[in-house]
Amino acid sequence: MKKWHILEDITVEKLVFGGKWFVRLDEWVTDSNKKKVLFITGWAVPGSIVDVKIIKKRKDYYESQIVAVKKKSLIETGAYELFPGAPWMNIDYNEQLKIKQTQIEESFFHVQKIQPEINFLPIIPAPDQFGYRNKIEFSFGKYISHKEEVFQEFNVGFHKRGEFSKVEDYDECLLIDSEQNILYKKIKDFAKQSWLPVHDQKMWTGFRRHILIRKTYFTNQTMVIFSYFPEYFENKKDLESALIDIKKFFIELAESDTSLSSIYLSHNSNKSDTVIGDMELICGSEVITEELLGLQFDIGPKSFFQTNSRGAELLYTLVKDFSHKESFKNGTVLDLYGGTGTIGMIMSDIAKDVISVELNEEASTNGQRNAQKNSINNVEFINVKVEDFLNDYIEKWMKADLLIIDPPRAGMHPSAPENILKFNTKQIIYVSCNPATLARDCQYILENSDYTIEKVQAVDMFPHTHHIETVVSFIKKD
Repeated sequence: MKKWHILEDITVEKLVFGGKWFVRLDEWVTDSNKKKVLFITGWAVPGSIVDVKIIKKRKDYYESQIVAVKKKSLIETGAYELFPGAPWMNIDYNEQLKIKQTQIEESFFHVQKIQPEINFLPIIPAPDQFGYRNKIEFSFGKYISHKEEVFQEFNVGFHKRGEFSKVEDYDECLLIDSEQNILYKKIKDFAKQSWLPVHDQKMWTGFRRHILIRKTYFTNQTMVIFSYFPEYFENKKDLESALIDIKKFFIELAESDTSLSSIYLSHNSNKSDTVIGDMELICGSEVITEELLGLQFDIGPKSFFQTNSRGAELLYTLVKDFSHKESFKNGTVLDLYGGTGTIGMIMSDIAKDVISVELNEEASTNGQRNAQKNSINNVEFINVKVEDFLNDYIEKWMKADLLIIDPPRAGMHPSAPENILKFNTKQIIYVSCNPATLARDCQYILENSDYTIEKVQAVDMFPHTHHIETVVSFIKKD
């Protein structure tokens, strides 16, 4: 099959991690040397029948796009308008859980060649299917398409999937609560009443860029960041005049909304499409505070924090429950890729000491502040690459009793697993947001040590998306 070839009446077989759909091409390809796998991008659901267009030929598979949906799947509800932040919105939630559970188990296919029997515990459902996000970012932008005859010069919402230069206009998002949606609509309406244009990523023009809202679940505090492009004005006085009107609006907004605790302007000249620029606090406090499992965490405009507060409590509780407390209650816990040290602090009450290792300096500093805020004195924060820390730690003959690993999506650095195994701890707990890199690292651990996988459990923290959090416990063989 060549590029742009159309395949008709394709039955979508399943979703694979990352948001793509999988199809076997046995009916279309008979030559054993030909590619027999098709990956589809677009809005589809397992069981639906679609027409697709081949867009890329890879070594072992084809990539394609949906050009028509002939028949909807039986598991599709059709109850919601789809938007880029929630591509699974119209899949029944119980079916979403089944899909994610299957994806986790299938990702361990090669791992099971080493350890055939793995205890996969049932996925833990999210406590909230809607309104669960404590952080959301809306973009200002345009939707110009001569082909579609669409000429929208001032939109606020989300980038169109697959066409980043286009922004689709939305008045609400079902993944945030009603208070956040009301606040967003007020800011959006204010912006649309102004003559100041939206930022254009291609032409590098326009003024307004982003609206970011953070709202804590347990303490009901809200932070807003309004991002703009300062170089839009050639005259500094014109910029100052525009900012006076913006600040006046937000100050009046804060006076009418008691939960609005912190408002920033982001003077944002970054080439990348991100909210973060030079921050100016124009109203309220520098941080908002969330509570998790009895601890308080300050969240600043640039802080990393789990975007689902109730889901984070589930995840961190699972990590603590998985730990064999008797093996390290008087020992040392290494919290690798620790971020702001949230897991390390939660473990601090059952360990003698905790060392939280994180490359990002700001995250590590925030962790120190939060530890002080909670009067936790047995957590040490080290700002360095995990692989460099491990080399130094081992050379000093220092030991640990429990390893907790929570790496970024790419998994552990290639040099890290070898050194991790040198600690010879009784237990390793691995937290992952990417089943593929999790399985790769698990395979290395099993092949190069006498560890065995005790149990695996996924937590659904992000309903209506493909994202999954998974916790794996390794223990030493008897």
